[in-house]
Amino acid sequence: MSTATALSPEILAKYQPVIGLEVHVQLLTKTKAFCGCVNQYGGEPNTHTCPTCLGLPGALPVLNRQAVEFAVLAARAINCEIRETSIFSRKNYFYPDSPKGYQISQFDKPVAENGWLEVPAFDAAGAPITKRIGVTRLHMEEDAGKSLHDGFADSINRTYIDLNRCGTPLVEIVSEPDLRTADEVFEYLTKLKEILLYTGVSDCNMEEGSLRCDANVSVMLKGAKEYGTKAEVKNVNSFRYIRSAVQYEIERQIGVIEDGGRVVQESRLWNSGEGRTYSMRSKEQAHDYRYFPEPDLPPLVVGADWQAEILARMPELPEARRARMIAAYDISEQDAATLTATQSFADTFEVAAKKAKSPRRVAALLTTELTMRLRLKELELADSPVTMDGLVMAADLMEAGTISSKQLKQLLDTAFENSEDFPVVYEREKPQQISDSGAIEKMIDEVIAANPKQVEQYKGGKKTVSAFFVGQVMRLSKGQANPALLNELVVKKLDA
Repeated sequence: MSTATALSPEILAKYQPVIGLEVHVQLLTKTKAFCGCVNQYGGEPNTHTCPTCLGLPGALPVLNRQAVEFAVLAARAINCEIRETSIFSRKNYFYPDSPKGYQISQFDKPVAENGWLEVPAFDAAGAPITKRIGVTRLHMEEDAGKSLHDGFADSINRTYIDLNRCGTPLVEIVSEPDLRTADEVFEYLTKLKEILLYTGVSDCNMEEGSLRCDANVSVMLKGAKEYGTKAEVKNVNSFRYIRSAVQYEIERQIGVIEDGGRVVQESRLWNSGEGRTYSMRSKEQAHDYRYFPEPDLPPLVVGADWQAEILARMPELPEARRARMIAAYDISEQDAATLTATQSFADTFEVAAKKAKSPRRVAALLTTELTMRLRLKELELADSPVTMDGLVMAADLMEAGTISSKQLKQLLDTAFENSEDFPVVYEREKPQQISDSGAIEKMIDEVIAANPKQVEQYKGGKKTVSAFFVGQVMRLSKGQANPALLNELVVKKLDA
């Protein structure tokens, strides 16, 4: 058993974790940051390259205007202040996948600073709160290539280099060390990804490396004034794994200190198969990147007019959209959160909601009945046999009391089984809900007359027996009796 899983709650409670995140986001531009090469994932190795991204002598960088606009859009979406004049620098280091021997980045004068995100969290007493996490900076830079360690006959003793990714435009979003739990890390990253997707600046595909996160984790005794020594957890490819890696690292460091050891400043890798982190390399000595201003790029000036032009394209962001939809359509917070999970899902709902008699009922059907069947069939919403117009019709029939919830489920089941839209199935099946009180009362009288023992139990105080009569009448009506009216009339008859 690892140290991280052997610690008691009492020992864990003595310490305060401190976590900061560095998130790299590839921008969804058509071309790379400083050249005209296509910005596209994959392709044959070393085919999306040119003298500029290969770092050949005499090649000069030219800044991608769209990359700047995306960076500004992302920065304002996370409440950063835009620096009117920022500087590109050379970050010098030698590594096989960086052919220039340096990375064009931003150092002391980034394009944006002083932002924040709010995430759900818990206070010391365990009560739910909203917590503000500071964003230190958002700066622009270029990506490096990739080292390929497998896939070749001689991969056991050789590493290959693919430079297709070299020069891909990135923004790095650096948080303040305000995070205190692995759950807060998960919530922060989920919120950040949701916002970035809404702005359209990135596809945030973690499997393809479009969004990558490094977590700086340290622990200190509660009440201490200084942070502990941090370790950096790198290259984790899902939010779920990041949460697990951070939690493991917190417990590992506490275990080291409790055993009388000293936490080492280092980079560590997460092994999801084993559920633990491993030392990658020591960072005891701060690396000197020898930053200096990039001589081939002038200062980047994003003046007030250009900022206004960029920010005019800012879409309605998730939180604002949720609040508006709750007010406009009288839907629950939970439904609003589900419906705004993606921009396209929210758009689909709003188009349908504006056509329906009850947007609230459309929301309920979309988030439950339709979504459940799509998952079972492993279908996307766009591939649903039941269209949004079909769902609106179903919601309107329910709202009018024409069909019961049971009948609706049966119609939807048939629609999915036959790959037919709801209106087609409804017109063929044409189930009718019985809402005539006289007809329902006649069936109730018949059931009461046939079950004197249950009537006696009800009269004796066992009120739950009313459900028996409701079930019997439903069976007699072949499921077509209006449930609300039926329940009301059964109680009325039995109390008479």
